[in-house]
Amino acid sequence: MLHSNVEDTYFQRKFTVRLDDKLLDLSRPVVMGILNVTPDSFYSGSRTSTEEEILQKTERMLNDGATIIDIGGYSSRPGADDIAIEEETRRITLAISTIKKSFPEAVISIDTFRSEVAETAINEGAQIINDISGFEIDPKIIDVAVRYKTPYILMHIRGNPQTMTKLTTYDNLLKDIFRYFKEKTDQLKTAGVHDIILDPGFGFSKTMEQSHALLQNLQLLNMFDLPVLAGLSRKSMIYKKLNVSPEDSLNGTIALNAIALSKGARILRVHDVKEAAELIRLLA
Repeated sequence: MLHSNVEDTYFQRKFTVRLDDKLLDLSRPVVMGILNVTPDSFYSGSRTSTEEEILQKTERMLNDGATIIDIGGYSSRPGADDIAIEEETRRITLAISTIKKSFPEAVISIDTFRSEVAETAINEGAQIINDISGFEIDPKIIDVAVRYKTPYILMHIRGNPQTMTKLTTYDNLLKDIFRYFKEKTDQLKTAGVHDIILDPGFGFSKTMEQSHALLQNLQLLNMFDLPVLAGLSRKSMIYKKLNVSPEDSLNGTIALNAIALSKGARILRVHDVKEAAELIRLLA
């Protein structure tokens, strides 16, 4: 358990990250809405493919209270198919260009671990890099973040989407994750990345039990004095524990997001924006 004055300092911290010539205020928690331009994401309700679907979903999420739209063109579900860079680039370019035409002020993050895709996305209008790999798969993604002065979301994972379910053995889960973030944040800061957001990676290289243990101790990450993102939405740690489907996991998502907020999360990455925004209004 953290010492109380450390917790108090974190909750009083006025976090901001720079987006081009503006500042995104994370002093109060915000919602990141998920927009997957993939045919195989684990939750069918998150999949989009046409310009009309992209616009409809983006408009709904913005109206419901999303501060950030997170666009992914490569499914990171366990065992997902690997796709070519060209295909991922085609998908995210369609989504970003479509959104920027109708919603030029929308804040977009690009969910990718590939430097080429990240750079293309930024040139199309994305302002945040959301890298599930912790720059392990493509270290050049750090160069992109530095060159464009882009905020970087650093997630904990072992392996990749094809191998991560086999890499769940830890000497000590919490100590290993803490060590990972210490080493990675030091590397990013040394390279020149100034705006870092931590994502503990619920469900990535972690069993259901490990993910729940991590959530219960999420406040430990506050010691880094960096904003924390919680990506719990409709994940297997919810639907497997409740013995339901991802489609029936909204209630569980809300419950776990409430815990994440109580532990200090500043960004909720969700499929269901309205419910998350209402939760923040009630609790934050």
